[in-house]
Amino acid sequence: MFYLLSVREKVTFGGTMAEATDTFTNLGFDPDALRNKYREERDKRLRQDGNDQYIEVKGDFSRYVDDPYVEPGFSRESIDAEIEVIIIGGGFGGMLAAARLREIGIDDFRIIEKGGDFGGTWYWNRYPGASCDIESYVYFPLLEKTDFVPKQKYTNAPETLEYCGVIAEKYSLHENALLQTEVIATEWDEESGRWKVSTNRADNISAKYVVHSNGPLNRPKLPAIRGINDYKGHTFHTSRWDYAYTGGDSHGNLSGLADKKVAIIGTGATAVQCVPHLGAAAKELYVFQRTPSSIDVRNNQATDPNWMASQQNGWQDERRKNFESLMVGAPVKEDLVNDGWTEAFRNLFSGVRDLAPSKWRIGLWALLGPLNRDFYRLGFKQYVTKKVTDYMDLSRQMEIADFKKMEGIRARADEVVNDKDTAEALKPYYRQFCKRPCFHDEYLSTFNRANVTLVHTDGRGIDEITENGVIFEGTEYEVDCIIFATGFEVGTDYSRRAGYQIRGVDGKSISEKWADGLSTFHGMHSRGFPNAFFFGPAQSGFTATYTYSLDEQSVHLAHILGKARERGANRIEASERAETEWVKTIIEKARLTADFQEKCTPGYYNNEGNVNTKPQNNTYGGGPIEFFSLMEKWREQGNLDGLELT
Repeated sequence: MFYLLSVREKVTFGGTMAEATDTFTNLGFDPDALRNKYREERDKRLRQDGNDQYIEVKGDFSRYVDDPYVEPGFSRESIDAEIEVIIIGGGFGGMLAAARLREIGIDDFRIIEKGGDFGGTWYWNRYPGASCDIESYVYFPLLEKTDFVPKQKYTNAPETLEYCGVIAEKYSLHENALLQTEVIATEWDEESGRWKVSTNRADNISAKYVVHSNGPLNRPKLPAIRGINDYKGHTFHTSRWDYAYTGGDSHGNLSGLADKKVAIIGTGATAVQCVPHLGAAAKELYVFQRTPSSIDVRNNQATDPNWMASQQNGWQDERRKNFESLMVGAPVKEDLVNDGWTEAFRNLFSGVRDLAPSKWRIGLWALLGPLNRDFYRLGFKQYVTKKVTDYMDLSRQMEIADFKKMEGIRARADEVVNDKDTAEALKPYYRQFCKRPCFHDEYLSTFNRANVTLVHTDGRGIDEITENGVIFEGTEYEVDCIIFATGFEVGTDYSRRAGYQIRGVDGKSISEKWADGLSTFHGMHSRGFPNAFFFGPAQSGFTATYTYSLDEQSVHLAHILGKARERGANRIEASERAETEWVKTIIEKARLTADFQEKCTPGYYNNEGNVNTKPQNNTYGGGPIEFFSLMEKWREQGNLDGLELT
């Protein structure tokens, strides 16, 4: 049994009490007061309905998932074919899977993508100001193979979409693509040992393997606000930006809003990037906020072509590992990325490594071993007490470092925003990595504009939408347009997010299999669904640089299919033993961070505050580098342990 100790809780071992106490002075803030403030802010945002507070985009809301970037009326002849590999999804995951298959000589594949071209998240999210908060030299996969040079340290959406085209051309993906096509069902046929894949284009495809690379952030979600159907004005979701209405493009210049009153609901990463453009263009802008984001300095810079040309072979893999190592506090010789992300983690772990157990986490195994001389000198009770005290000292130091960083974030709001009440409302009161941190240099200053109003709902959300606008605390804000910056479905049923059902052996659906929690082997296989491969962060290694994780999964996929070809195998399925043991591992590892997540303000990182109610959203708790290393060692064994091949 593993557990994470709160730095404030008392721990008793055979009557001996160990309690961490604040020994820090001259901090400029009161740690106890901050803990109480964080707790209060979290508690006011906890909701019984969790993920049910959002509406599924279907029926009357189906227009929110329409494709605004293609001409209507597309049609093509349906196909009836036998194909070795079907890849569902044309984002980075699907493209990387296809690229790695090409590299091992598997060319008989088709990529099915509902959009009009490759890009996934970056195809759909073209809102003004859209950009990546991870440096492009780390985020863009396959840079050494494409010889592409990003223009800036932090790339924008147009360049990212351009790069998706570069990969597609490099690996000749368009010739293997079925675009503007949606999968509506995948069903396993035991007799033929193949998947039957049906689409909305009446395609009838028989596939030996199916790769589900739908992406975790692909299906928009809408808040279940009373009256959402009553509004008579214009609405759209940020992932389907309506430039026909706003004018402009991804770089801004939204001239169509000059005479419009606009409301935007949500203040997460998307809103942080598009609000400055809305504020610069709209006659009036009302920003409805439930929980403020953490806004740090971005400080983007142009790429030095001489620096890029000087990089040695293998530089990108080294840089990605360096970045992700810093994200989990692992020691590195040098911070190669040196940005807001790595600076935050350097400060968080600075000066505490000597006290830390493995990776700054503690469990029963860490308390008992290794059994050094102190164990025999002090005895079990005092030895364990000392270990716990050391850990609690470590946790306190890390907590104080986090407090310091977030105090700086909050001070920045005071420095930039003129109105004191607005500045106070924009201050995030939670640990820095409870939510994805944002880096932006224009967002806060936008609230100094006379035409921009922050409507802070103090964690509650708005009360009602009327035919004319938005109501909060009895005030109706009449607007011409409502923009939903409310994110994507994360914790809902897999088939709902994917948009199709998966039926495996004996017709059992993936929804039925995972009704009581996700059950996989390495996050990629699920027993009862042979020859199906799942890409994504669930029960695998989640990274801030999500493309890194997808690239590792594509390498893993290619290894397995390559080995299956060598052995002449036609069926690949996780063994019951392997899946059971992996789920146990996921649950045990998840407990390592449960205490931290439970204290966080609700969001998709902690399943809207419902931590570990089901393990379906849990990633590998040991961190991405540990997970990737585990997968590499598994591949080196060469025997595909845990998979049954027939």
